[in-house]
Amino acid sequence: MDLRSKPHRLLRHSLICVFVVCSVLGAATRPRRSALKDYSLAPTPPMGWNSWNHFGCDVNETLIREIADALVSSGMKAVGYEYVVVDDCWQIDRDQAGHIIADPKRFPSGIKALADYVHALGLKFGIYSCAGRQTCQKRPGSRGHEFQDARQYAAWGVDYLKYDWCNHGFQNARASYETMAEALMSLERPIVFSICEWGENEPWKWGRLVGHLWRTTGDIVDCYDCTEMGGSHLGWTLILDKQVGLEKYARPGAWNDPDMLEVGNGGMNDTEYQAHFSMWCMLSAPLMAGNDLRNMGPQTIKILTNVEAIAVNQDRLGKQAKKIRDEGDQEVWLKALADGHRAVALLNRSKKRTRMSVAWPEIGLKQEQRVHIRDLWTFKDRSDVRGRYSAEVPGHGVVLLRLY
Repeated sequence: MDLRSKPHRLLRHSLICVFVVCSVLGAATRPRRSALKDYSLAPTPPMGWNSWNHFGCDVNETLIREIADALVSSGMKAVGYEYVVVDDCWQIDRDQAGHIIADPKRFPSGIKALADYVHALGLKFGIYSCAGRQTCQKRPGSRGHEFQDARQYAAWGVDYLKYDWCNHGFQNARASYETMAEALMSLERPIVFSICEWGENEPWKWGRLVGHLWRTTGDIVDCYDCTEMGGSHLGWTLILDKQVGLEKYARPGAWNDPDMLEVGNGGMNDTEYQAHFSMWCMLSAPLMAGNDLRNMGPQTIKILTNVEAIAVNQDRLGKQAKKIRDEGDQEVWLKALADGHRAVALLNRSKKRTRMSVAWPEIGLKQEQRVHIRDLWTFKDRSDVRGRYSAEVPGHGVVLLRLY
């Protein structure tokens, strides 16, 4: 066959075009590296504490050391909380070589010394940066310095990076987060990557290839159902609404993140905080406390250290709960567990105490089946329950159950 003839030259040209197009399309639909993350770093949702919700920009090394101490003394470390994360405002500038500089007034001992202190307590240390050229508080962001910053974090002993989305201009979200993911994966030190993109570019569709958790909404507010900042900052029940339908994207090593906990910050009552914590456990959400751990009342400690609720959150199957019934103010949520048990939440969003129930067929059980029920807040048990279970649920409260 003479490939120099006109018909064969056309065929050859067509085949080359097809190959090029397929190569380009393939490159556009796969990460730039064969693996942008280590899935083993977050087999269950991360647990820890973050400075932003309570302290905002008012952070310093003394505060962080005291918080780390409190994480241990309160019993929170013993039940699984391990990350101490410094959010925005720790950084102040870059030197002539482009290296990020910690605020010398707030962190006179330096970030490495602080990380060493946290590690000495058996905890892990986290830090904050931003995919834009500036952070949300106008501090230096990582845009253009991703690999340089990643190397610096590793040298300091960072274990967790929260990466925000302020001042990003016309950047492509996925490409921006992939760049930092590549930088982190180039290190010998493993670092959990928290994508704080606010859900603007549907990170649940690509986040599992890039990071270990991804924000699904704007910031949380310490209230039951209020809105702030033109509706971009939401009370926890409004954030809960936005998690419906996202359950299929959560799995071990890759988590939907409805933002940090507000438990103990004073804007809600204990019943509302208990419901907030319960639903974050049902969602397989990261449990990042955001209160002042140094000054917690007994009820706040009780909520944050409920080992039976935490066990639902940390279940190795990694399933996010699904809302199976919505009757306006009354909702029923179901979460499958690794041992074959079921977690069920009866959520009452009205202000009045209401009797709620769940029927066995709703949760995949036979009507005549005998079921053992454990209430995860009263710690009471009922055996041989058939057909359905009913309970009084306080206004703005929840009944959290384990069925087997």
